[in-house]
Order: sequence, then structure tokens, then C-alpha cells
Amino acid sequence: MQHDSKILSIHQPNFLPWIGYFDKINKSDVFVILDEVQLPRGKSVANRNKIKTPQGEMELVVPISKPKGNEGKVTYREARIADGKWAKKALKAIELNYSKAPFFDKYFSVIKDLFSKGDFCQMNVDFIKYVVKELEINTEIELLSRKEGEYGNKNDLIVNLCRHFDANVYLSGKGAQKYNDPLYLKQYGIKLEYQEFEHPVYTQLHGEFIPYLSVLDLLMNHGPQSKNYL
Repeated sequence: MQHDSKILSIHQPNFLPWIGYFDKINKSDVFVILDEVQLPRGKSVANRNKIKTPQGEMELVVPISKPKGNEGKVTYREARIADGKWAKKALKAIELNYSKAPFFDKYFSVIKDLFSKGDFCQMNVDFIKYVVKELEINTEIELLSRKEGEYGNKNDLIVNLCRHFDANVYLSGKGAQKYNDPLYLKQYGIKLEYQEFEHPVYTQLHGEFIPYLSVLDLLMNHGPQSKNYL
């Protein structure tokens, strides 16, 4: 890669994201949190992630309600937490399954504080920013909602954000392949690259290693040293 490349990546503010999410941030110069895009309809990683239990993986889900109107289309910022009791249940599950983890005390109080927020999007943004700091990632983190003007959708959004931040490389997850238009990006001098991520194997509680869990699992087990697994 040339030294004068500036890499931009984007992602929705998902709940307790997995390690690959932070690997993508780490490989970018600028990371834009898409807090003003539409929340996916139906089941998605927007409001759920997995932790590890002695029985295998377990899903933690934040129940979401959407304000009336707009045929159920809402942005991350507009989504509301539907049931205040979810936090108590989720905290209990985390405590039950991680209380013996080396860094449980360090992170449980942070999570407790976050889960008391009552604002779905803000809770996720705050967690992402906290983990970025904890992993000593120096990427510039921006919120789409703080940007003036209209940035459009899909490939237009990518082009407009890259132009806004003077980025000439767009780093995408492989899951977005079918949506990306490399020729369209190229017209604007933007090179499309895909994130190459190999999932690290690290010491976990509860037996055999399970990949693709929330980054919380890595933090609970390895604390500040988690950065060495990126």
C-alpha cells in the first residue's frame, strides 16, 4: 500500500460487537459510525450478540421498539429499548458466565453503567468508543449524525464520506461485496479494499474455543492485553 493512502471504513453501531469489528477500525484512519442509517428489520446483529457459557454460546438481545409511523423504518438513533428489564437479565447472564474471568471486575462495572443508559444507540456508541480506547486503537472515530448535509445511501454514502475526509481507500467487510460498486468508487479515485481478518484463538473459560463472540469475551479473559490479538 502506498504511504499516502488514507483509509476510511464505516459501520452501524451494533450491540457489543465482535472482534472483527474492532479489527476493521484498527485498519482504518477514519471510522464513521452510521448512527443515522436505518435499523435492519427482522433479526440482525444490530441488537444482539453472543457470550460464552459452559453449555456453549448464548445470545444477549436488547428488545427494540420502533416509534409509530414510517412503516416500521427507524434509524439507530430513533430506536428505543422496549423493555427496561432486559438489562438486569443480560447483566445476570454476564455475571453468571464470566465472574471467574480474570478481568471480570474491571469490565463488569463498565457494562453495568452502559446498560443503565436507556438509550440504545448511545449505549452502543459509548461501548464501541470505550473498547477502541481499551485496545489502544488510534483511529479517528466520527458519527454520521454529527455531519452537516446529506450523504446519500449505499455507494453514494461511501463516496461522499471518503471525499469529506479526503480518504482514497474504502475498507469494506466481505459481507458487503454484493452492495459495493468498485467501478463507481474508482470514478472518484477511491480504491475498494476488503478486510482480511483471521480470527485469533485465545484462552477462554468453559472448555473448547468458540469464535465470533462479542469482544466482551476477549476483554473479560485478557483485559488490556486484548490488543495483542488484533
